[in-house]
Amino acid sequence: MHDRSPEVTRLLRAARDGDATAFDRLLPLVYAELKSIADRQLRRERAGHTLGTTGLVHEAYLKLVDQSGVEWENRAHFYAVASRAMRQVLIDYARRRAAQKRGGDRERQTLEELPAADSIEPEELLALDAALDRLGQMDERLRKVVEYRFFGGMKEDEIADTLGVTPRTVQRDWVKARAWLHKELYPPEG
Repeated sequence: MHDRSPEVTRLLRAARDGDATAFDRLLPLVYAELKSIADRQLRRERAGHTLGTTGLVHEAYLKLVDQSGVEWENRAHFYAVASRAMRQVLIDYARRRAAQKRGGDRERQTLEELPAADSIEPEELLALDAALDRLGQMDERLRKVVEYRFFGGMKEDEIADTLGVTPRTVQRDWVKARAWLHKELYPPEG
């Protein structure tokens, strides 16, 4: 992440402390990284997705600005919350699209295959979102690891820093979460 970390952290703390203009000054510093996160997420979406990178960044940023009472810790925490906001925007979009669509079979893919896939159908994204919610009820940290890595494109050391654990713990959590999600999304037939 190529922003000016001390300035980003200073502005996040100012926003936390009630400075109403801090988020306005923050946007130019984080915009490029937010676009990069949005681009990674949109690459997983179906071709012809009507929500573009800029639109996703703006929708997510509006969600971030509305987060009252968030105890912003640092830039890694900010990007983790931004990743979640983008996930929520995409899930809301998928719900609206799925509500318009009738029928259709989902193509089965593993969690590892999804980032390389050309597209994710709304139903697939909704199923993943529901499974992540169930995973979070069992183990919130596992849900966060998947969310930050899969949706946010964060690296293991960034996730470890955000969650206050070691990179090795993040690796183990990723393996556990992937296995659980695969079993949840694709139960054995028969």
